[in-house]
Amino acid sequence: MVKRFKNIFSTVAICANSKSPKVMSIAKQCKEVLESKGIKIFYDQNFNKLNSKVFIIKSEKEIIKRSDLIIAIGGDGTMLDCSRKYGAEGIPIIGINLGNLGFLTDINPDDLTASLLKVLEGKYTLDKRFFLEVSINNEKEKYLALNEAVIHSGAVAQMIEYELFIENNYVFSQKADGLIVSTNTGSTAYSLSGGGPIIHPKLEALCILPMFPHSLSSSSLVISSKDSIQISLKGSRGKCKLSLDSRKTIPVKKEGIISIKQSKKYLELIHLQGYSFFSAYRNKLGWGVGIVKK
Repeated sequence: MVKRFKNIFSTVAICANSKSPKVMSIAKQCKEVLESKGIKIFYDQNFNKLNSKVFIIKSEKEIIKRSDLIIAIGGDGTMLDCSRKYGAEGIPIIGINLGNLGFLTDINPDDLTASLLKVLEGKYTLDKRFFLEVSINNEKEKYLALNEAVIHSGAVAQMIEYELFIENNYVFSQKADGLIVSTNTGSTAYSLSGGGPIIHPKLEALCILPMFPHSLSSSSLVISSKDSIQISLKGSRGKCKLSLDSRKTIPVKKEGIISIKQSKKYLELIHLQGYSFFSAYRNKLGWGVGIVKK
């Protein structure tokens, strides 16, 4: 007697940002696997750019309402967009990596069918990642970031001046090109490029990293993600910029105050069983690579 497979996910949405023909090929392969299991499939509106008539295109609102899994095809940029749109609404996400590093994307396109079948059979683990909630001058509008919030001048080699407060305690005043506040997830993104530490995902912490500070004694600072942060801009000649995950940029008037805290919303990342943080990052960052002898 054949043991019948019971679907864990009934409706899956497939999302992508790129117009690459490879995206279409991967999307069609996902479609075949999902349809073979009787799973309903939606596609986000970015697939309109690919001019396909075989996909059921749904709005962001419909995907949030009706989907119970998101498959993101692309690199970490695609994952970041999907995380804010859908992950913040409680829909788990798994990524198919078409990028260079792909810290957030698990599935290799070469192993797509076997990997996707494992996920559909429940052979996966959930990895919860917190968002940052950012506001300007205590305004009602709140912004989400999964990786980092960056305050900068918006111009090359132009410093800004600010004061940093943590839990309403004064920390320091500084002139610098900017300031990066990153999550544990973002510790391998822009913060890593600036010399910041790698923070294990299980550690709910924030890294505060000055960018080219006008100081001989400045270091990165790691604090609890539960601590609130305020950055008070001082003496800026013009507007500063607030960049969120390198995806959204907001002008901030001089003398503005930027408030950052941990959001109550979490992203649920899906990893295949057997996923290892250290193995993944060892391969992506080249840890332990020895000197090549000629």
